[in-house]
Amino acid sequence: MSRSVLCFAALLSILVTSSASAPRAEAPGPTRTVLLRRAISVPGYEEVMVETEIPVGGREGRHTHPGTMFARVEQGTVRLDHEGTQSAVYKVGDSYFVDAGNVHEGFNGGDVPVKILVTFVVKTGDLLTTPAK
Repeated sequence: MSRSVLCFAALLSILVTSSASAPRAEAPGPTRTVLLRRAISVPGYEEVMVETEIPVGGREGRHTHPGTMFARVEQGTVRLDHEGTQSAVYKVGDSYFVDAGNVHEGFNGGDVPVKILVTFVVKTGDLLTTPAK
């Protein structure tokens, strides 16, 4: 009988140790879908319209854009953390912008996916998002 108690205690110890040290699964990152990309009347520049979706608990990661970004929240609530300024919270119908080169990150702390309609004005062919260093 004591042998089975020892085996049970050892098994329980292994289970507790392995679950305590197991890494937490991170929420998936955002998805970005390009809806429109076209040249504008300023030579060498284009506008790019993107739908960005941030899942519940998800974050974009600190990043920058090469041109001005204009955004409108279509669903959910997003907290936008700007490096060097206070965070701001935007809800459905709110609009905001981020100037070129500004380090920022969106976070979804709500209970529904966030959907944001974004328009960039950038030099033709520029990458739209670059991770911050």
